[in-house]
Amino acid sequence: MAKVLGAAGQAVFYLAVAALLGYFSVRPAYVHFPPDEAQVTLSFAHGAKRKGECRRLSAEEIAALAPNMRRPLDCPRERLPVFVGLELDGKLVYEAELAPTGLAGDGPSRAYQSFKVASGRHRLVAKLRDSAREAGYDYESAREVELAPGQRLVVDFHADTGGFNFK
Repeated sequence: MAKVLGAAGQAVFYLAVAALLGYFSVRPAYVHFPPDEAQVTLSFAHGAKRKGECRRLSAEEIAALAPNMRRPLDCPRERLPVFVGLELDGKLVYEAELAPTGLAGDGPSRAYQSFKVASGRHRLVAKLRDSAREAGYDYESAREVELAPGQRLVVDFHADTGGFNFK
């Protein structure tokens, strides 16, 4: 009799745990993103120009190097920071100085930033500077976009394709 009661108690306990798990898997309702808003995401990895100019090595300097290290140019590894800005309807929503990654500061600068925006028509302006100039931007792109509720627009950057992509 004790075994039957123990098994029944165990079954009731497991059913209660299963019911709680089932309830909390659907309640409270989690809304990942408000249904009446859209999202703009700025996401890229880009290596800026190098911090210094390359220097041509003389024949004596090249000869002094180990055979597997011989090269005509000596270029610094470290890169400049990337300056990026994003405007939405004339208002600056993101501006940052992104340091290069890597132990020697020779990797790409990375950005990933998301913004909730009201659905509808917007004007986006994306700007990026990857050179040693003190002011202004090397790349600038503006787009009129129509965002539907729940839509995600990604702003990406590829220097080899001309700059910013709005997808």
